[in-house]
Amino acid sequence: MAVSTPKISAAIITKNEEANIAECLESLSWADEIVVLDSGSTDRTMEIARKYSDKVFAEPWKGQGHQKNRAVELAQGPWIFSIDADERVTPELAREIRHAVSNPSANVYAMRRKNFYKNQWIRYGGWWPDRVKRLFRKGEAQFNDRVIHDSIQTSSRVERLSNPLHHYSFRSVEDFLDRAYWYAAHQAREMYREGRRASAWTAISHAGAALFQSYFLRLGFMEGGAGLLIAVSNFVGVFYRYMILRELSLHGEYPIPRK
Repeated sequence: MAVSTPKISAAIITKNEEANIAECLESLSWADEIVVLDSGSTDRTMEIARKYSDKVFAEPWKGQGHQKNRAVELAQGPWIFSIDADERVTPELAREIRHAVSNPSANVYAMRRKNFYKNQWIRYGGWWPDRVKRLFRKGEAQFNDRVIHDSIQTSSRVERLSNPLHHYSFRSVEDFLDRAYWYAAHQAREMYREGRRASAWTAISHAGAALFQSYFLRLGFMEGGAGLLIAVSNFVGVFYRYMILRELSLHGEYPIPRK
């Protein structure tokens, strides 16, 4: 008996996502295929993933964009839905995705993303609407090669879906600050490679501007304590980024932390 080719392949990359992976994969039960590409998990991520999919692979980490493109390569379906371990697909979004694929009017689709801090949907501070391209016909789009903050590159017309993707990225103050440092270090390295340089004044001025924009201009204060945390996290992250870039500008090297 011939095995039918899946129509929609959900593609996800992981590393030590034991706390997130089950809920994420449960929200993908509508997909015809789920491809999980792990990069060195030391927890139960792969064990849990195998309960939901027989397409669980492991390869060394080569950057976020590279890993996501590799997961797409491993998928068999003509349509790809790319998702992160800390994201969830609602039943409404799942139905809309299947309808879009059954009656396509474009090769690439974007959607809004609801970002949550703990269980609070953050509407202000620059977190909404957070538009991301995640659904595309295989071969019509690919991720850029940035180590972090990857995005889909395409020359095809992009249409928007109406239902949002849910994103549960930060669950504690410690999580905020740890990620701020990790992202800052990698962003600084990329900026340095692009020929950018920084001073201590650059760090404090950009960080102050980021806090003011998040908390006041983008109405982060409307979110209460969470809005203040986000604004301060933006300050810390930007300050770290430019101070690390300053170290690179002076010495040409800086130890990049492992996530």
